[in-house]
Amino acid sequence: MGYLFLSIGNDDTASMKRFLNTCVMVVRYVCGPNVLELKNNTNKSSLITHLIDCWTNLKNNDQAMFVEAIEQLMVNPDLTASTVQGLREAVEKMQYLTDCSKIHGLLLVQNKFLGLYSSQNAKVLSCTDTLFSILLSESTKTVNTKPEIEPDSEDEFYSPSTTPDDNIQILQTESHENFIYSYQILLSGNDYIPKCIPHILHICPITEGINLLLFIETGSIVVSSNLYDSFLYLHNLQSVQIQRDVETLRPVFENLDTSIKKLSDALKKMKSNSVEAALKQLNRYWDLMRKKYQEFIKARLAESLLRAESMTSGLLDIFKEILKVTAYDKELMKTTQGPANESSKIIMEKLSTFDEFLKVKAMKNFSLGSKTSLTINKYLEEFPGLVHFIYIDRTNHRVTAPNLDFGMDETLALTKQKIWSMISFSRTHLEEGHLSIIWKDTTFSYAYFVWFEDTSGSPVKPTVFPTHASKPLPQPGILSGDFYLKLKEACFPKMSPNKIRCYELYCVHLGLATAQCVLEHARRIAATIWELKGHPDHPIDLL
Repeated sequence: MGYLFLSIGNDDTASMKRFLNTCVMVVRYVCGPNVLELKNNTNKSSLITHLIDCWTNLKNNDQAMFVEAIEQLMVNPDLTASTVQGLREAVEKMQYLTDCSKIHGLLLVQNKFLGLYSSQNAKVLSCTDTLFSILLSESTKTVNTKPEIEPDSEDEFYSPSTTPDDNIQILQTESHENFIYSYQILLSGNDYIPKCIPHILHICPITEGINLLLFIETGSIVVSSNLYDSFLYLHNLQSVQIQRDVETLRPVFENLDTSIKKLSDALKKMKSNSVEAALKQLNRYWDLMRKKYQEFIKARLAESLLRAESMTSGLLDIFKEILKVTAYDKELMKTTQGPANESSKIIMEKLSTFDEFLKVKAMKNFSLGSKTSLTINKYLEEFPGLVHFIYIDRTNHRVTAPNLDFGMDETLALTKQKIWSMISFSRTHLEEGHLSIIWKDTTFSYAYFVWFEDTSGSPVKPTVFPTHASKPLPQPGILSGDFYLKLKEACFPKMSPNKIRCYELYCVHLGLATAQCVLEHARRIAATIWELKGHPDHPIDLL
């Protein structure tokens, strides 16, 4: 949106770039296209600082966050069904008590995904939305450590709303000592064409380490989508008009004109005095600007372009006002906190008999899948010499991996730093277009594979290799854009990305393992990982 994010530090370039990309992502979720709020709203800038600190801590200590994937807490089918049923009842109660129809209920144990239930009309949560929500949920842990709440504090994490622009509230419920943390955020809703969709998010602690997240979609998705496009096209217009070239400027101007017309039509359907006032101002202002741009396009009048340029900041202010009156509903956030508390009681009751089990499970996640006797450790025994692996389904960005246990004799030399370095090394080569690599150090053998399958599970080879991709790819991960979606588009330019599945596998073997052994184990893991996850995947031939 025309803003420059700058990082100064002594890390390597890739790490600093990832840090910056994460900062941009967090700003997008909290501020949307109105980046200037970082300067004008100290509450939001404080929240963003807090989230970035939380991400830094998680990224340095949690392998799922480091690879930017979602770790699912694997429990037996009965417990899964009971969890989803509880979420459904909680969402339905929320609908009944608030008259809000588009709601998601998400249950997290520590930072692991346990279950999700979405009402019928709710816009699908993207994987990035879920990962950001995990980050936001984790950030409330440090909020809890504050000794007392000061209502007059300027810091919005710790106090109820005190100013008209506040989009974050905390409510201490009467039923238990936990707080409900409420935020107004802008979700993407789609990994393919992300938009800024207004949501109220209530984070309801059930017990320590277990949080219920209730997302309420607010406003109009048509308004938010076209408003986001209008912000974007106005920025593009500002960039190209410097060239004073009619042929370059015309299509960008037409895009902005079309998006403003769609935005205007959508705003007309919203019944609000503040929206009507903003709409009148928009139409009046854009009519004047459009005439000046048209004069320049038709007659090459430099004065007309200068006049149009001078009005840009005014139009930007109108967009910001529209964002404020359509995306944020402070009153609704307040009035839905009580119903959120009531809905959370349903989950408390459902989990009351096994919440301690879930918390222990989240720390180890050791017993996975439908076979109660099958554990990660037992699974590893089937692969002599294999000491660690990370398997990621990049279609839904779910990760399956053993917890890092550095106390075992055979893994005593394996450190977190070695695993983090393996991932970073693999990413560097992936960006260079290498989809499979094997290498060694003095103690271990490492391997990394990326492969593709069609919807039936049959292996497919890229028609274009990433080294020949015509468009630059984002960094591997999903927080700064879905790298794997772009990778599929680059490798299969004539196919819909929806029809291609992508998978990643990292392996760490003892150094004596041969390349043939590593390849054979990789194939077997890909073929049998469903035994841990509880549902079958198709085997693939990696090479």
